[in-house]
Amino acid sequence: MEALKEQVEEKKKVIATLRNQPWRMKRRLVVLKEAQEFVERFEGALGKGRGRKLYAFKVMMAKKLIKFKRDFENFKTACIPWERKIKDVESHFGSSVASYFIFLRWMYGLNLVLFGLMFGLVMLPEILMGLPYGSIPRKTVPREEQPTAMDYSVLFEFGGYCKYSFLFYGYYDHERTIGLLQFRLPLSYLLVGVGIFGYSLMVVIRTMARNANEGGDGAEEGDFTFSWKMFTSWDYLIGNPETADNKYASITTSFKESIVDEQENQKDENIHLRRFLRVLANFMIISCLGGSGYLIYFVVKRSQEFAKSENANLSWFEKNEVEFVMSLLGLVCPPLFETIAELEDYHPRIALKWQLGRIFALFLGNLYTFLFALFDEVNAKLESEKSIKNSTEWIYNQYHANYSSFFNTTDVSIILYTVVEFVKLIVSDIQVTYLTILIGDFVRAVTVRFLNYCWCWDLEAGFPSYGEFDISGNVLGLIFNQGMIWMGAFYAPGLVGLNVLRLLTSMYYQCWAVMCCNVPHERVFKASRSNNFYMGLLLLVLFLSLLPVVYTIMTLSPSFDCGPFSGQEKMYDVVMETIEQDLPAFIGNIFTYATNPGLIMPAVLLMVLALYYLNALSKGYQQANLDLKRKMQMARDEEKNRRNNKDSTNQVMKDLEDLLPNKSLAPPPIEEDKSPKTKPGAARKGVNLQKDVSLAAPNPRAPVTRAPGPRRGPPGNARGPQPGPGRGRGRGGPPRQ
Repeated sequence: MEALKEQVEEKKKVIATLRNQPWRMKRRLVVLKEAQEFVERFEGALGKGRGRKLYAFKVMMAKKLIKFKRDFENFKTACIPWERKIKDVESHFGSSVASYFIFLRWMYGLNLVLFGLMFGLVMLPEILMGLPYGSIPRKTVPREEQPTAMDYSVLFEFGGYCKYSFLFYGYYDHERTIGLLQFRLPLSYLLVGVGIFGYSLMVVIRTMARNANEGGDGAEEGDFTFSWKMFTSWDYLIGNPETADNKYASITTSFKESIVDEQENQKDENIHLRRFLRVLANFMIISCLGGSGYLIYFVVKRSQEFAKSENANLSWFEKNEVEFVMSLLGLVCPPLFETIAELEDYHPRIALKWQLGRIFALFLGNLYTFLFALFDEVNAKLESEKSIKNSTEWIYNQYHANYSSFFNTTDVSIILYTVVEFVKLIVSDIQVTYLTILIGDFVRAVTVRFLNYCWCWDLEAGFPSYGEFDISGNVLGLIFNQGMIWMGAFYAPGLVGLNVLRLLTSMYYQCWAVMCCNVPHERVFKASRSNNFYMGLLLLVLFLSLLPVVYTIMTLSPSFDCGPFSGQEKMYDVVMETIEQDLPAFIGNIFTYATNPGLIMPAVLLMVLALYYLNALSKGYQQANLDLKRKMQMARDEEKNRRNNKDSTNQVMKDLEDLLPNKSLAPPPIEEDKSPKTKPGAARKGVNLQKDVSLAAPNPRAPVTRAPGPRRGPPGNARGPQPGPGRGRGRGGPPRQ
């Protein structure tokens, strides 16, 4: 039984280490099959008496558990959304294009969680427990708007019934509790709105930290790059012809990426001309950014003047001038930046980052210019709302009735006006993106494909050719669309659901477009191991989107008859009200002390110092890791050279050996004599015994025919003192008397 147990363990060890054996695949399969059959046949027979069945049951359950874990891992891989589509794109277009779709999938998951929070804690309680539609003015379409409330053109711009629905801020009631459950809707609305930013911030930072820790196995990336790709790239488990074609395309693309990297590293250029061209390119791009900001400010001011006139007298372009101009700038400026960037001649990966940064500056400048231009309109509506509120209070005092409970006293709230503009911008951006793909890629590809045979020049090699996937424009469009979602989600809870649908359709639509209409980039390059550059831009947009929301919550007074915070001086008063009425008094005191500026300022200073310390500590650890990697590489090189009987890589020792006057001073290695022992001076018959040679330099006059003996003194006529015992090669002084 013990022998059988040892044999089973030996077969298990063979199965575990079979992958590392330098055998042919046929031999591996034969050995694996025999070992598995032996283990399955005899493993259950190792138990004794009553324990035999229990042991067999444990073995069976262990096998079932291993199989379950393997199947579960396969199931988790199969449940990853769009994994096969993204791998298909990566195999044909490289990791740089695939990184956009990975980022799009990540954004889709984030927005699903945000929509779940907003829908479950804000929208659903209002729909189930709040007042129904038409019960109060804020949930009723005004009479003058009812004839056109269901028109497609009105609904498409989120007017009519859409404006007075649960999609927007103004629909929600200001009652402190609603329904039988006494759900605190205003408090939940505020906490969820702020919690969306907190959760997004946590997820983005966590993803950046995880991406920073990926890789870093200590190996040098530049060692034998092409050899590794040549001999280790193919997957021998592929059994599908289409998968094999995709793998072949992926390996080809990987070689192109590495070749481009090597060419960029060995490129020689005129540094002074290159600097001049880069300065010129940056000047032209800065001019474009300034011009786009001025144009947006001009059209927003002009649209405010149009809003004061009759709506029927305005043309379609005048009604949608702001959306049209901002979409046009987002469509024209990125290709213009890319054309200007040709003057700089950066590496494709560095050029992509510069392009992303410039488009980021364009979108950010346009967005904040749009917000600043709306400030005048917001201030005007604040003054108008104050006058309406005063007149309503006067009517209430006179007639003992709330006039606003029967009629809409406010034309449109300040917040609702701004949010509707944001929603129109988002919808316009979606339309422009889809039309650009349909016309700029699909129609262009069809034209090149079918007219190339009857045209006077080669359309595929010349103009217009097939389009390339615009990585920078699509990434920045996705980031700034998410920024507008974050900024508007607090005032339009349905906006997150709209973004989920947009991302879902974008994945299928853009995957189809890139595989059907686009060709790989002429200068293919590898993306970084992580998407931290994208995440850094997203983190900055998240912070900039948080600022207007925090400013509105802490500074502006909410509309007095619109939204869940109506009747409050500030939006955050619902938190103070809850602390004062629903929590014990000591918690209110703690909150009051915690919000004291005398405690906040030292806490902020402590956080800044902690960040500085952690940053310095991180840099020290990075430098230590680099030093350890360098030492490990040197140790590996020394070990390789020692095994291969090569010279030492220690340059200092080489220099010392070269300075020696006679390299024969170094004694040769002494080989151990393994012949049978004989008496000195005797030898076997028929054996020619050769004596050991001297360690000194070979004598050119005659061969050495005797064993080395003690050193003799110099000849009688030699000059100089004779060396004493142990004096070496005659460099010592005279012997002591």
